[in-house]
Amino acid sequence: MVTCYVRYIIDPFKVSEFEEYAKIWIPLVTRLGGQHNGYFLPSEGENNVALALFTFPSLADYEAYRNKSLADSECIKAFKFADDTRCVLSVERSFFRPVFN
Repeated sequence: MVTCYVRYIIDPFKVSEFEEYAKIWIPLVTRLGGQHNGYFLPSEGENNVALALFTFPSLADYEAYRNKSLADSECIKAFKFADDTRCVLSVERSFFRPVFN
C-alpha cells in the first residue's frame, strides 16, 4: 500500500476554484483504482497551501493510474480546468507507506 501526499501551492484568491477542482478529482481517483482520502484547504496559517491524500495498493498501481489519467477524457477536462482557472501554481508529490501495529 502506498499513499500519495500532494502539496499544492494555490492562488489564495482562487480557493473556490481549487475546491471545485478538488471535487472533480475525488471520483476520478476512485474510478481509476485509488482510494481518495480527501483534499484539505487552507484554514488558518498559510493561505496558499492545499493538500490531498490518496492511496493505491502499490506504487505500480499508482503509476498505472497516472498513465490512465493522461488519456482519460474526464481527467483531461480536470487538468484543463486547473490550467484555465490558474488556481494551481505548483504541485509536489511524496509517497508514504503505512506502519500498522
